[in-house]
Amino acid sequence: MDASSAFDAKAAAKKLLREGRSGALATLMVPSGDPYCSLVNVATGFDGSPLLLISRLAIHTKNILADVRVSLMLDERKEGDPLQGARVMLMGRAERTDDAHVRRRYLARQPEADMFVDFPDFAFYRIVVTGAHLVAGFGRIVDLKPQDILLDLSGADELLAAEEGAVAHMNDDHADACRLYATKLLGAPDGDWRCAGLDPEGIELQDGRLALRLPFPQRVTAAGTLRAVLKQLADEARAKS
Repeated sequence: MDASSAFDAKAAAKKLLREGRSGALATLMVPSGDPYCSLVNVATGFDGSPLLLISRLAIHTKNILADVRVSLMLDERKEGDPLQGARVMLMGRAERTDDAHVRRRYLARQPEADMFVDFPDFAFYRIVVTGAHLVAGFGRIVDLKPQDILLDLSGADELLAAEEGAVAHMNDDHADACRLYATKLLGAPDGDWRCAGLDPEGIELQDGRLALRLPFPQRVTAAGTLRAVLKQLADEARAKS
């Protein structure tokens, strides 16, 4: 099957990537090269690249320091038989980064990491995706390229610069809108929903460990357009109340 069918494989993979908060990380054991799998918490960069915060004392980090090749599996944590749920396997290279933007986005999604993020043995890593394999049900098995699931950030510098302030503004002044986005537009249970991130294609909402992705009706690259789109979505949500 290819991504050109009626099923939108690209959108399904992006949703799994943006909503995932933990996954299975596969690395290669030192020195044997045997496969090794571990559970890790994850976040995503502005373009959708997976982000990790890991300790050099952990076996998976020692493996990465010797061989950067990794694979990461994310699934939708569906109730019932887990094999009936969608999952995406991402292949790529784990590269250490000191980017402040990476730190902020990771901690917004994994706030409990704030207690150990500055320990000297911990560091952030970005997975440079080289390919992906989506399994989303019978007949919905698709190989995808990096450009199918990661965002082209051309022309989005203004939004990148405005994201931190916009996220804080949504949580400080428009928490009601975040709650309406989740409950009225995405059908989520009521809760303490907050904005965890914004990018050109959507907004990430989070309540505890539960994360949801609300796509924008159009690509957004400017702060003014972002405000208009968020208001439009809020109006749609209120209309459903």
